[in-house]
Amino acid sequence: MKNSFASVFSIVILACTLAITACTKEEAKLENDPVPEAKTMLEDDPVPEAKTNRIVISYVRPENPEFLHIYTLLKDERRTLEKLQEVLSPFLLSWTLTIELAECDGEADAMYEDDTVTICYEYVDELWDLMPEDTSEAGIEPIDTVIGPFLDSVLHEFAHALFDLLDIPVLGREEDAADQVSAYIYLKLGRAEARRLIVGTVYAYILEVEDTDPPSMDEFADEHSTTEQRRFNLLCMAYGSDPELFEEVAVWGGLPDWRADICIEEYELIEYAYETLIGPHIDPVLRQKIYGKSWLPDETSRILEGSRPGNQPAKQD
Repeated sequence: MKNSFASVFSIVILACTLAITACTKEEAKLENDPVPEAKTMLEDDPVPEAKTNRIVISYVRPENPEFLHIYTLLKDERRTLEKLQEVLSPFLLSWTLTIELAECDGEADAMYEDDTVTICYEYVDELWDLMPEDTSEAGIEPIDTVIGPFLDSVLHEFAHALFDLLDIPVLGREEDAADQVSAYIYLKLGRAEARRLIVGTVYAYILEVEDTDPPSMDEFADEHSTTEQRRFNLLCMAYGSDPELFEEVAVWGGLPDWRADICIEEYELIEYAYETLIGPHIDPVLRQKIYGKSWLPDETSRILEGSRPGNQPAKQD
């Protein structure tokens, strides 16, 4: 009995000794080479310095001949992406962001993925088809119905890129936050231009609702707000930023009085969040210089007319 107890006790002592020795060796290894994976990652992939002018642009020539007129107009005549590149140049980014115009297999869309914002030719073509021929009764110029939603979509996807590249925390739905960032940027481009962009974008929202059925349950479950909600949120944000400038626009867009009463507070919350989270990633001197320039074509420009294949440009008097 005593011999059995002694044998068991010896085995326990030996096991403990081996375990302590193994732990001591592992601790020594960690002290000499702490977290080798993280060390390698930091040495091989240091975060580049954040700089301005990190936007690269690309016009991908479309294979579909129906989109060649858009490609030529935006690339050669209007230099659209070059202007966007300059508007976004004050942002301090550690990585390059590409903004491209490309075909999207028939999808009229815009998206952000893999450090690239893609605007589909199909989407621009859709805006083109919906553009009115003449100035509307509300005084909306045809060209603004294309420029407004186009820039809004580009900046919406750019907002997604900012959230990703700058690790910006987002409280609430990311799609709503992207709408707010987009509108905030072009509301800062200048009063006259901001008004034209808001009016053009709201016009597109109104037209979209008129041409579609009421939202389905799937649409209510979507990560995006409904078209009607996006329209009223944009109107509220614009009115809150400058009630005098956007009073008539708010009335025309159907913004209810009870919502208008709280729009200044809504805008101030968005402004505070933007300037706190994104503002430090913008060069203030370049920002002031860039945003003070004029970016939009003349309101009465008819540059979009007559450029489709088979259409003849209107004669000039």
